[in-house]
Amino acid sequence: MTDLISVIVTTYNRPDALDAVLRSLTRQSDRDFEIVIADDGSGPATARVIESWASRLGMPIRHIRHEHDGFRGGEIRNRGIRASAGRYCIFLDGDCLPRADFIATHRRLAEPGWFVAGNRILLSPALTETVLAQAVAVETWPFGTLVRERWRGGVNRLPPAMRLPLGVLRKCRHADWKGAKSCNLAVARSDLDRIDGFDACYTGWGLEDSDLVVRLLHASVRRKDGRFATGVLHLWHPEADRSRLADNERRLDGVLAGSRIRAEHGLSTLRDDVGTSAVAS
Repeated sequence: MTDLISVIVTTYNRPDALDAVLRSLTRQSDRDFEIVIADDGSGPATARVIESWASRLGMPIRHIRHEHDGFRGGEIRNRGIRASAGRYCIFLDGDCLPRADFIATHRRLAEPGWFVAGNRILLSPALTETVLAQAVAVETWPFGTLVRERWRGGVNRLPPAMRLPLGVLRKCRHADWKGAKSCNLAVARSDLDRIDGFDACYTGWGLEDSDLVVRLLHASVRRKDGRFATGVLHLWHPEADRSRLADNERRLDGVLAGSRIRAEHGLSTLRDDVGTSAVAS
C-alpha cells in the first residue's frame, strides 16, 4: 500500500505523554503519514504541546477537539476520522509509544478486507515517571534493555517488542473480536465509512472499540494479527472510572447477538455545531 496513512491519536489532559508520543512519531522510518490529534476536551497545555511540535514533525498535524463532557472516546475518534485525509487509519492512544517501524509495518500488513489489531507492553508507574520526567526515548530501546526492565519489573511482558514473520498465521483469528483495542488498531477508511465509524452511544470508559471490531466482522472485514510486529509501549496511568462499564457491556451483548453493521450514533450523525478546532502545519 502506497497511500497516505492517517494516525489518529486520542488524548485527554496528558500533555507530557502526548509529547512523548509525538516524539516517537518523528522517528518513524515511513514518513508518508499525517497525524490527527483527537482531543476529548483537554486544557490549553495539550494545544501548546501540539503547537510546539507542528514545525518540527515533518508531516501534517491537525488538532481536533470538542468540549469535555465525560469520556467520549467513540465520538472524538469519529471527529478524528472525519478530519483525516488518509485512505488507511491507524488508531493510537495518546500514551502509547510506537517504535520506529510502526507505520512501515502497519503499511506492510494492510490488506483489503482486513483490519489489523496490534498489542502493547505496559510500563510500570516508576518507569513511566522516569520516561516522562527525563524524556527517555524508551521506544528506541533494544530488546536486551527491555529484557532487563522485565527482570526489574519495569515492563509487564516482552512479546510485543519481538518481530516474527508469522505469515498466514496472522489470519488464524480472523473472526475473533476479543483483545482488539483502539490503542493500536488499523482500519481502511472505506471500511470505517461503511460501518459508520465508532458508536458514540458508548459513554464512559470501555468497549466502544470492541463494538467497532464486532461490526467490522459483521461487515465481513476480517481480523489480521499485528502481534510480533506492531507492538507499542503503553505508559502507565491510573485506572479509568468504570461506572458506565455495565451499561456498555449490555450494549455490546446486543451487538454480539445481532448482525448490525452500522453505528447507531456514528460518523453520519456528528453535529457540526459542537465546538471543534483544527490546527494544521
